[in-house]
Amino acid sequence: MGSTLLRKTIISAACTAMLLHAVPSSAISLLQAYQAALKNDPQYRSAKADNQSGQQYEVLGRAGLLPQVQYGYTTSKNKGEQIAPDILGRLRETNLDYASSSKSVSVRQSIFNLEGYARFKQGQAQTKLSDAQFEGRSAELIVRLMTAYVDVSYAEDQLRLYTAQRDSYAEQKRLNDRLFEKGEGTKTDMLETQSKLDIAESQLIEANDNLINARNALSNIVGEEVLSIDTLATDISVNDLVQGDYPSWQEKAEKNNPELRAANLAVEVAEQEVAKSRAAHAPRLEFNGNFNHGKSETVSTQRQDNNIRTAGVQLTIPIYSGGYANAVSKQAVAQKEKAIADRDALRGRMLVELRKEFNASRSSLSKIRAMQNSVATATALVEATKQSVKGGIRINADLLSAQQQLVAARRDLTAARYGHLLAFVKLKVVAGDVSYGDLQTVSSYFQQ
Repeated sequence: MGSTLLRKTIISAACTAMLLHAVPSSAISLLQAYQAALKNDPQYRSAKADNQSGQQYEVLGRAGLLPQVQYGYTTSKNKGEQIAPDILGRLRETNLDYASSSKSVSVRQSIFNLEGYARFKQGQAQTKLSDAQFEGRSAELIVRLMTAYVDVSYAEDQLRLYTAQRDSYAEQKRLNDRLFEKGEGTKTDMLETQSKLDIAESQLIEANDNLINARNALSNIVGEEVLSIDTLATDISVNDLVQGDYPSWQEKAEKNNPELRAANLAVEVAEQEVAKSRAAHAPRLEFNGNFNHGKSETVSTQRQDNNIRTAGVQLTIPIYSGGYANAVSKQAVAQKEKAIADRDALRGRMLVELRKEFNASRSSLSKIRAMQNSVATATALVEATKQSVKGGIRINADLLSAQQQLVAARRDLTAARYGHLLAFVKLKVVAGDVSYGDLQTVSSYFQQ
């Protein structure tokens, strides 16, 4: 059993080393990952294309207020016969084969059109809405990338931690075996350690799977295979990254949060839809101009060229459309009320998320300090328990428990550090205040 365990330990350690140190030169930093994500992340590329499409709403809305110019050209060959009496009263047949053509240029310019103006204002609001949505999805990319990067780093930390735990249990198992062979140990000690070792092996396998999954998720965002990333520095304390009180953050969020701004713009779009639907009842006045050049257009104008110019105004007064205009107007009013309700609901969710991340950024600092003390205490406890076991005061199970407590403390400390960094970034995103400089700040806590 001992040789089998040793072989498993060696193989596992080799796999761990390959995973953690494969191609060190390919390590990607947080900032490099962000630059790659801007180019390759499918969701961001989709958002970018959607925003480019959204820029055309204003152009489309303005088009209805600008001149509409059309050119037309028609050519045809005409065949026919004409039967008519001659001067002597006899019927004669004449072929009427001729070619005709027509060229025209028409100009139409809106003079008074409330519906067209509402469509233009709606187009402006829709373009601004597209910009706000793109800003929100850009901030969401930062959160997704930061979360995926932290997941990989945390998974690597867990793999290292569980590897060290497994190695510690394996060393303890070898010690128990030697003591038992000398008659100084017990079978119970061997079984207890073996049980812990088996659990540690299982945790190590799970940590390895988690690392592979985390790397795959990050690779999907950055668009390239991620073999190694920077690690969170253990000798750098995480400072208080969040300055100011909650009211100041709330004020900032209500002003700058891109999702809330998008919701406000969605209300404006709905308001213009109401104005547009109501304008369907309003008169429309437009200027029409036309120039037509015709050649042999009819039988009576064969071999004649005609140039006709017309200019005038056209007044259209909608009277009745079967109830369509009223129905559209009522529908637009209802959609506006829905947009207002959706905005209020989003504002509520935004404030809940803001408070959550603000509290997390504050409490995580206290948690980090508490877990640092816990790690120090657990480390001292392991050493003290080892001495007590040697002195016969404590037993093997006490040492295993102390070692497990140390692993848990180190795991919780690492999680608290990552939690503080994530809370900082998420708080900035919710407040609409995240920037590349914030990523640089977080990146400074990682090292190659």
